[in-house]
Amino acid sequence: MVDLAASPFNLGPDAIEWVHTTIASMTLEEKIGQLFINLNTRFDPAYLDSVIDGFHVGGIRYMGSDSATVQQHIRYAQSRSKIPLLVASNPEMGGFGSADDGTLVSTHLQAGSHPDASIAREMGRIAGVETAAMGCNWAFAPIVDIHYNWRNTVISTRAFGNEPGVVIERAKEYFDGLSESKTVAAMKHFPGDGVDERDQHVVTSYNTLSLERWEESYGRVYRELIAHGIQSIMVGHIGAPELSRAFRPGIADADIRPATLAPELLNDLLRGELGFNGLILTDASMMVGMTQAMRRRDLVPAAIAAGCDMFLFFREPSEDFQYMLDGYRTGVITEQRLQDALERILGLKATLDLHVTPTAELVPPVEALSIIGSDAHHAVAAAVADKTVTLVKDTQNNLPLDPKTHRRIRLYGVSGEADFTGTDPNGYLAIAAEELEAAGFEVHVFKNAKQRAAEGEAGVYFHTVMAEEANGDYPNRYDAAVVFANVAGFAQEASVRIRWSTPMAAEIPWYVTEVPTVFVSVNQPNHLIDVPMVKTMVHAHNPSREAIHAAVQKIVGLSPFQGTFNDNVWCDTFGTRL
Repeated sequence: MVDLAASPFNLGPDAIEWVHTTIASMTLEEKIGQLFINLNTRFDPAYLDSVIDGFHVGGIRYMGSDSATVQQHIRYAQSRSKIPLLVASNPEMGGFGSADDGTLVSTHLQAGSHPDASIAREMGRIAGVETAAMGCNWAFAPIVDIHYNWRNTVISTRAFGNEPGVVIERAKEYFDGLSESKTVAAMKHFPGDGVDERDQHVVTSYNTLSLERWEESYGRVYRELIAHGIQSIMVGHIGAPELSRAFRPGIADADIRPATLAPELLNDLLRGELGFNGLILTDASMMVGMTQAMRRRDLVPAAIAAGCDMFLFFREPSEDFQYMLDGYRTGVITEQRLQDALERILGLKATLDLHVTPTAELVPPVEALSIIGSDAHHAVAAAVADKTVTLVKDTQNNLPLDPKTHRRIRLYGVSGEADFTGTDPNGYLAIAAEELEAAGFEVHVFKNAKQRAAEGEAGVYFHTVMAEEANGDYPNRYDAAVVFANVAGFAQEASVRIRWSTPMAAEIPWYVTEVPTVFVSVNQPNHLIDVPMVKTMVHAHNPSREAIHAAVQKIVGLSPFQGTFNDNVWCDTFGTRL
């Protein structure tokens, strides 16, 4: 039974009465609809009408856009919904990611890379302020995974660190900052990512720790955050064989499911042993970590039957809605299980006072958007960057680089292709060039064969580029080389590593033996596995203007490095420390 008077709902008698009365007044179709969180893929009113009228969804999340468009979209959605909507966002780095013009304060790893725990609080505070200004009320954050496996790149920048204590401290700070706004949090991804190196977007991954080891690490994190008042938990499509065996002795390997479909993990462990009373939601249901487990028509109701209260995203709305309805009618979802899920869904809405807020006031006025991407918030981002840009190594004492003695810089950019977000992965390089020039350098930007051919140059081939770049007068042309790497991306491959532009590419740091070379990562912390030859490695954490500016200031010696790092940077590989 759901105790709505207890943490994390803490509802009074009137709110509890609203929950029960509202559920009793709903049709079966409306009850089934509340179980779904729709991913709104369009912004036009006709689309929203079809979603809200046709499927009665309990929550929404939207695709990225500017904050004004998002706010208008949410305002219309709330005006059309019979029961106020939970409106989710992904503010993992502040306001950025929830709106194109939001402030990128820091990554989770960045917030764990300095002794000042208030960095995480500021990240959460700005995340709450900026998303609430648009009308969001539910943050799919903080991320409480532990980055044990350096090869895991889906959470390498999205985890506060590789120690439970750091994760607990910074997650609490983020939550406290977020909670200054009228926003609830969903920590993720239970039972814990960071052990397997693979990405559950494309394959089921596994947390293979023993029950004892899990309790000391992830279990400790979840217990402390639950006690701290976290309102909801997102469950990953991550199996936990040893945990499943502990609660289901003799379970066959073939029957070990991702946590979203594993009642022993949701009911026996999360609800029972950990005592979580709040709302449980699945991670995105289109992820192959879930879809490979069973037929769609079976897994949709199975997730709710297993203990999840909300189902994140339709794959095909009419099909998934019917699958859930069929699951109830055939008894896969019992009456009590449906009632419990609905009580938690409406209970979370009541926690936000959505039930007593006039519809016209569920979304702030347009004027509230002025805080998004404000100068004050960017000043916070700049202060965070100054504290967290990290010198991983400088074994040849190449730093500082002085524009007077190393004026001519060869600038290389290393990045992947544009990912599913469509964001230009090369935008950081222009910022890097501008910042280096502002510091007094003469910058010569390298272009690979593909880039030169795209600009119309004839007869260019990777061998010709290599011949031009790698010859004896390189030190006569350039005084130093600086490489900026923005190798990002997840959800499309099982892991992320540097992929050079061509075989034996001219941008690979062969030139470390010719001129002082500085490698700056503005994303992944594990690049030394692919560039162990570089003797000077800087981690700037993210590709924002503030982070790149801070990195350049420190490279030229105008500002000291203050960031810290953990042993994952060495990639457990010989040669990376040299």
